[in-house]
Amino acid sequence: MAKKTFLEIQKQIEQLQKEADHLRKQEADEVLARIKEAIAVYGFTAAELGVGTGAGVGRGRARKVTAVKPGRKQGGKSGASAPKYRDQNGNVWSGRGPRPAWFKAALEAGKSAEEFLVK
Repeated sequence: MAKKTFLEIQKQIEQLQKEADHLRKQEADEVLARIKEAIAVYGFTAAELGVGTGAGVGRGRARKVTAVKPGRKQGGKSGASAPKYRDQNGNVWSGRGPRPAWFKAALEAGKSAEEFLVK
């Protein structure tokens, strides 16, 4: 049995890493599809899933926390908008930014945006 060279092993490691990355992405896509299906079926809210609670949940997207000196306003950001839309499961959306999944799913199911307006 011939000995492998350093470069041969490095090439083999690189190929295996590419294969591992591909498999990880494929598995993650499958898991995400199952999660989305469960959310649609059971009507989970973001709060029930622990999303948006500042607990660092997400796919590698940590929130940057910056200190604000006393007596100074944080630059250019206003407070959270009041909810404009609400469903029977307690999901809310301000009407700003991208439409949340629960809102899109309801529209695709034949509901109208007016049905969810907060009065």
